[in-house]
Formats: sequence, C-alpha cells, structure tokens
Amino acid sequence: MLVDSSIYIFRAWFTWPEALCDAEGRPANAVHGFAEFIYELLDTHRPERIAFAFDETQAGSQRRTLFPEYKANRPPTPPDLKHQFEHCRRFVGALGLSALARPGYEADDLIGTLAGEERRRGLHVAMLTGDKDLAQLVHEGDVWWDYARGRRLGPRGVERTFGVRPGLIADQLALAGDKVDNIPGIPGVGMATAARLLKPFDGLEALLADIPRIGTLKLRGASRLMRLVDEHQETVRFARQLTGIDCRVPLDVERPAEPRPVDFTALEACFDSLDFSQAQRTRWHALLANWPSTASYISSRV
Repeated sequence: MLVDSSIYIFRAWFTWPEALCDAEGRPANAVHGFAEFIYELLDTHRPERIAFAFDETQAGSQRRTLFPEYKANRPPTPPDLKHQFEHCRRFVGALGLSALARPGYEADDLIGTLAGEERRRGLHVAMLTGDKDLAQLVHEGDVWWDYARGRRLGPRGVERTFGVRPGLIADQLALAGDKVDNIPGIPGVGMATAARLLKPFDGLEALLADIPRIGTLKLRGASRLMRLVDEHQETVRFARQLTGIDCRVPLDVERPAEPRPVDFTALEACFDSLDFSQAQRTRWHALLANWPSTASYISSRV
C-alpha cells in the first residue's frame, strides 16, 4: 500500500470538527482525522508493506522550475493546517511506518518510485489516492484506490473510467490540460475528446507526428481538432513534461515499505501533544499489541 497522504489530511481538515485542538490549543482536527484513517486502514486491511508519501513545498520543485505557474492557482495552505502536516509525519514515523518526503519532488513521484521498487520485488501495489494523475502508474495487478469512496480501479477500470489505458493518462492530460494543477492544454479539448484523439494513434508522439491524419478520423469536428492540435502542439509538448510522474526519485531509506518496530516513546509523545483521550490511546495500544502477529517478518524484527 502506497498512500498519497496529503489528500487524506486535507479531507480530514474539511470534515473533522474544528474544535479539536492539540495540547497547546492549536487546531488538530486534520491530524486526528488522519490518525483515524490510518487506524482503520491498519485494523481493517493489516497491510504487510505500506508507506506514506508527503508533498514538500512547491518552491524549487522540478515542475515549478520548468513552469513557475504550476499549481500557482491554488491558495496557500492555511496556517492552522500547515503545522498539522508535521504532526502527521511524526505520528506515522512513531508507528514504525515510512513518512517519505523529498525536496524538489511531489508525493506522486515518490509513489511512482516506490511502485517501481515493489514491482522489481515481484509485488503489486495499491495506490491510495483520489488523484487521477496516479492512474498512469497502474500496471497489471495494481490498484488505484480512492479509499474514502471505496473505489478501486485496475488497468481495465482505468481505461473504462478515463477512456485510455494507464500508460496514456499523462498524454491525455497534456492534450486536455489540468485545471487543478494549472497545466495548459488545447482550448476546448477535454479529457473525453483527448481520449478519442489518442486511441487511433496509441500515444501522443505518434499523434503529433501525423497531425493531418486527425482530419480523416471519424470524429465529430475532426477538421477543427486537427487545426487545434496543429496550432497548440508546442503547448502540448511542454505540458507533457509536467503531466508525467518521475519514477526515479533518489530515496535515502532502505526498504521503505517494510514496517519497523513501533517507537512507543515517540508514540506516547504524539498522543500527549495531540491531547488524545485515554479511550483513543487504549484503542491504539490494543491494535498495536497484535500488530507483530500480522506478518512473520514483522515479528522477527520487534
């Protein structure tokens, strides 16, 4: 399991009561909600391998360097939420689980790199996210999993949902653009039209290499689409540099998806700083008391 952490932290920020505070009286609703998400995940699914990926600031990132307007349309993280991200990372680490972040890279890139490592071990991955960008990483046996909505997509599910196979999602986004990330695309071309354009060519490079062929396709407005692609091909090529996920992030953690022993001292410090109730602490201790029994390789390290 590879978790796109920010999505679940933001979800908790918007859905959990604002009155929840830490021991210093600062808002802690996102941390409490994220901790509950982790508890449910561990208790219900008992993952033997799991890692949590976090975003670093966009300043200095590869995509922001290439395109300063990348994600510039998003409002800044509220101060009352910003400090909670560090709480979340400490909490994950105290549980003996990897909380990964790297300057210059996004959580997507970390997940892409981790997925590649797991596949080299002959394993499949479940990517817990709600971000369509990560659908490009789904290989046979993998799952794109919107956990909050209970929605799982394998390769064929991705194709049914987005209209193209996973390997073409980044090409599709380059044609359509991505308003969420402020990535430019071809005006008037959405995801559905981009899918219809890509299918006969099975890839963006082949499409751009034979733009006149677009006019011969049995597509509504084929001539207009041909003209639009021709006029905006440089924008599309540029956007494609932003929509792909970097799966070669240098990681400084050995075997990041393998759980380590729980650091109970650090965990108690987290409980104290988050002002967890005794009932919450008891619940966590009950879960973690049985945690080593979920897999023999974990028990051998505890």
